[in-house]
This record gives sequence, C-alpha cells and structure tokens, in this order.
Amino acid sequence: GICFPCPQEGCPMMGHYADRFPEKLKRVDQKYFLNTAADEPFATWRQKVFVKLSGVKKTRGDINLVYYDTQGTSKEYEVASGDLSQDDVYTQYLDVEINPKNTTKIEFLWNKAIFSLLWARLGAETVNIIHGADG
Repeated sequence: GICFPCPQEGCPMMGHYADRFPEKLKRVDQKYFLNTAADEPFATWRQKVFVKLSGVKKTRGDINLVYYDTQGTSKEYEVASGDLSQDDVYTQYLDVEINPKNTTKIEFLWNKAIFSLLWARLGAETVNIIHGADG
C-alpha cells in the first residue's frame, strides 16, 4: 500500500477483501496491494486454522482467535459460528492484519450462545495454525 501512489482514501487489497471496496472496483486502472512477508515464505500473512473442540457433543456459539503483537495491537477473527460439534474440525483461512513476525500471543475464544452449567466443560482439544507458501 505504500510502494506506489494511492488515492487519499488508500488502495484496496487484492483477493477476497477486494469486495470491501465496491466503488474502487468500478475504476479503470485501479491499483491494488497485497500483504506479504519480506522473506520467503511470502504468504505468512495468510494462515490456515484448524480447531477441534472438546466438551459437550453439540452446542451453539462461535469460535474466535485473537492475535496480539509487540506494539499492543490486537485483532479478532471468527473461525466458526452457529451449531458446533466436538466431532468436527473447523477450518478457516485467515488473512491476518498483524505481522506474523511480531505476533506475541494468539488467544482462543469460545462464546456460547446460551450460558449454562456446561460452560466450564467447553474448550478446544487442539488449535493448529499453518502459514507458508499455501497458507
């Protein structure tokens, strides 16, 4: 976004974020930018997340990950939402906006739709995050 002249409101991102800029998509010769790492693998900003749940068999709610960096910035991303089951592995590609080299912590958040006594028995069995050439 800083390697070439962009309009005052900024340049839109390439990829699936491009639909956030509907007016810019109508422009002729629009310039776009893509976050990449400085060194190989260049696609470290794209991360593939796998979450396997533990606890009750089925419930409603959502699973989020919060990324924290060395400057105190945090950003939350939704991995799954709705009817959730411990029998499933939830997979999501995330294009993180926090530099992976500066990431200090990744927090797992489980938000249950209805609070109950089962709350204490819900959690993640595993959370795997893969980054690299293919996400």
